[in-house]
Order: sequence, then structure tokens, then C-alpha cells
Amino acid sequence: MNTLLTNASTAVEIAEAIERQIRQGELLQNASLPSVRDLAVQLKVSPNTVAAAYRRLRDSGIVVTDGRRGTRVSAPASEIVEYGFVLPEGLYDMASGNLDASLLPAPDPEWLLRNVTQSGFDQFGDDPQLSSLAREWLDSQQLPSEHVGVYCGALDAVERALRARCRPGATVLIEDPCWPPLRDLLTGLQLKPGELSMDEHGALAPAPEVLRGAAAVVLTPRAQNPTGCSFDTPRWRQWSAVLQDAPHTLLVIDDHWGPLSQAPAIDLQPLPQHWLYVLSTSKFIGPDLRVSIAGASASLHGEMQRQQRVGPRWVSLLLQRLTAHLWNRMLQAGRLTEVGAAYRSRRQSLVEALELMGVSLSSSGEGLHLWLPVIDETSTVQALASAGWAVQAGSPFRLQSGPAVRVSVGNLAEADIARLAADIASALQAARRRVY
Repeated sequence: MNTLLTNASTAVEIAEAIERQIRQGELLQNASLPSVRDLAVQLKVSPNTVAAAYRRLRDSGIVVTDGRRGTRVSAPASEIVEYGFVLPEGLYDMASGNLDASLLPAPDPEWLLRNVTQSGFDQFGDDPQLSSLAREWLDSQQLPSEHVGVYCGALDAVERALRARCRPGATVLIEDPCWPPLRDLLTGLQLKPGELSMDEHGALAPAPEVLRGAAAVVLTPRAQNPTGCSFDTPRWRQWSAVLQDAPHTLLVIDDHWGPLSQAPAIDLQPLPQHWLYVLSTSKFIGPDLRVSIAGASASLHGEMQRQQRVGPRWVSLLLQRLTAHLWNRMLQAGRLTEVGAAYRSRRQSLVEALELMGVSLSSSGEGLHLWLPVIDETSTVQALASAGWAVQAGSPFRLQSGPAVRVSVGNLAEADIARLAADIASALQAARRRVY
């Protein structure tokens, strides 16, 4: 596009005129806008005026600026494809990533009778007992615990941090393959994903100039979804070194597996200037509670709390108290270690069974998932479905990485492991025969 039909002369007027044309359908999604210089000549205004107008539109998420591709009309948030999976009838669920309900804690009925009471609008904030548990956990991870908040799940906390530190159009480095809801969140915030390659010890530290060019980086240190990779101490040291050369880049640590993990504690010395650590309680307490705790640098914590006060205001105190109660019960009974070991055993048993079938995978991972590189995702998923197994195609998780399928072991019965391994090996061999 070379011209815009507007008689505007100030930055505000130019931005409003362009926004009006977008609403009226005169400028369509991904339509290119003139360069700053060309539009300035057309409107007979200063290039600084046009640049200010484009900046207003970009900050509102209406347009995006993408280097040599110039400035374009953004895709609306409604265009985001939500990640989800519908289990085909009659198949064993190795796809949804659900937890084993028998490993989740149940509340004490007497505690419920004493504590399940409704709070008034004047009673809000963070529950002291849950905040205390959060600080104890952060201390165990060698992270500062002075600034802790409670949020409605991990994505809620991550979104508030990204809103605080990232302008629309900025790049956020994420793992490849990644957790699909995170990529959808970036799209909704008009942020660009940058790929972090992975190996068996998690995300590889990029070159310093790549990290400096990103507004934020999101790392999953344990049981990464979908690969199951966990950081080791050398990997933390690599990230510590490269983060020191990127003082303005926000570090987000999404530690969803936390207390269930055997991986070493987070070893970042020193911490970057801007950081967020998020622990969702869904994996060891239950997804329905939708509660996460977050430690952050002082300035980031303050901005996230401000956003929360003008939005939902607080997380339900009833849910917070229930979460603290169940977390304490898990600690007192030593159940966190047991639950982590149960999932780890299922995953390791499947890895070993696959090894016997000639399918080699790294045995260093943990958590709910295995990531299996394949020649063709569709044919592999179909072959396993014909054998009675539902697995997840890898395409929703991938940015630039190769084809794969995700196999979830949360509800894998020991009696089914050998059969599943044999069917996986058969599906992979059938795909190879078709290619060669």
C-alpha cells in the first residue's frame, strides 16, 4: 500500500484515522502501511509526527513493525487458534496430558467444615499461610522471597509480567518445541516468538546479541512440556553467563513441575535485574484450583500487583486457603516425593520398553510427556489410533523444530507399557517403510 486517505496533521489524528480505516475494513489484516517518510510526504507533516502516530498504533496492538517488512495491520486476537484436544471415543488417552487423579490430595472433611466460609468484598489479598509456603519454597530454590504474589495460574502471572516489560512488536524467546498456550499468549499480546533450540538438558543459551535483542525469555527448568527435559547445573551456569550480558531482558522461569522434580535447584548467580519465577500448584494440588505463586524483582512485582488490583483485584481467598491446606498435607505426608517418583517411574519404564524395541530416547527427562521425533506426524498418529492409542501430533508445539508426536504418561498403567512401546515402534517402522 502506498497511500492512506487521510487529511490528518497531528500524531493523534493520523493514528485515529488509520484505526478508523481498519475498523471500517478499508485496511485489512496484514495490509502494509506506507513508510514513515512516504506518509510524511503525502500528508505534508514531519516524519517525527508519523513515527509518533505509528508508535501509538503499535503500543495499542493495532499495527506491528517487523524490520524490513515494515509496518503492517495486526491480526486480531480473535484469530488465535486455541490449543485443545478432543479424545476420540474408544482410545486410550496418551494425548491430553491429564494427571492421575489418584495422586492428587483430597481435603480433610473436618478442615472443610471449619474453613469453607465465604469472604466479604473487604477481605482480599494473599493468604498468609500460602505466602509463607511460597517463601519457603523460593528459599529452597535459592531465589529471593521478599516479593511474592498469588495469581490465577501460571499464564496469569506470565501475562502480567510480559505486559509490564514488553511493548507490542517485541521479541520473546521461547523454547522450541513449546507449550502452545504460551505461544497463543504472545500472539494475543502482539509479541513475536523467537526460538530457543533444545537438547536433553533443556533450552540452549543463545548468543548474547540474540538475548539482548529480546524483551523477554521464558524458560521451563523442569519436566518441560512437551519434551520432559530438565536443566542440569552446567546448563544453569551457561544461562547465568549469557544473562549478565542482557541486563534489560526479562527472565521468566515457568517451573510447573517444581516440588515433583529431582532436578537441581535453580542456580542463577547473579539473578538478572528483571526476573519472574512462577510455580503453578496444578501438578501437585490439582488443575481446578487455578492458583500459582510468583516471586519477582521488586519493580516487576509492584507493576504486576498494580495490574492485578485494577483487574481481578485478588485470587479467591477460599482457593488460596484450600491450596495451602493441601500443600501442607502433601509436605507432612511426604507425598510430593512419592508422586514425583510415580510419574518418573511410568515415564522411565516406557523409555526402557521403547529401547528394547529399538527406539532410543534420552532417559534424563521427567514429568508427564515423551517427545518422539517422527518422519510424518499424521501417519504416526493414525497408526497409533488404529492400535487403540490417542497421542498428540507435535505441530501445535513446534516453531522450527522437526516433526514429532507427544505421548503423555500421566495415566499410563504398568500393564499397558509393553504393548504401547511395541505399537509405537511398529508405527515408526511403518512410516520409515513408506518413505524408503
